[in-house]
Amino acid sequence: MSPAWLERAALHYLERYSASTEMLRRTLARRVQKRARARGEDPERFADLVTATVARAVSAGLVDDARFADTRLATLRRRGTSTRGVSAKLAAKGVPRDVVEAAMLAERDALPDGEADAIEEQAAQAYAKRRRLGPYRRPDQRATHRDRDLAALARAGFAYGLARRVVDREPDESGEPDAPS
Repeated sequence: MSPAWLERAALHYLERYSASTEMLRRTLARRVQKRARARGEDPERFADLVTATVARAVSAGLVDDARFADTRLATLRRRGTSTRGVSAKLAAKGVPRDVVEAAMLAERDALPDGEADAIEEQAAQAYAKRRRLGPYRRPDQRATHRDRDLAALARAGFAYGLARRVVDREPDESGEPDAPS
């Protein structure tokens, strides 16, 4: 294992995936461990090499936690992920908490004043639509599955009041739920 091999492995990974600093470090450590095990070497000998490769990727601008958090946040919001869910998923990817908070603050600041408060409601609506909960469920099944739909939204990290508003919203003639009042 050489610095050039590790750098090629990092570049190959970053060509395919957007990654946080911690994700790149974990991936390279796994690759080193696998290769060291196959050769009967101690993977700890190469820990400094992994750290140096990650530092070079960061200094070259190939890895940027703030950029990763911003793009991942936008993707998760479109899918209907709650603020709690976004925080948990980004933390699992190794993004520092302050970077996550800065990305969420930037998201709120980018919207006009009245719309910033509706971020969580839009996410809940997107989640309900994707999972066919509440007003997106067949009308004959809505009442029998109401508690199940509320529980699904709660497990996804949405507040009970918000979940209740989303599930109890009535669909209009087009089949889409009415806009929030």
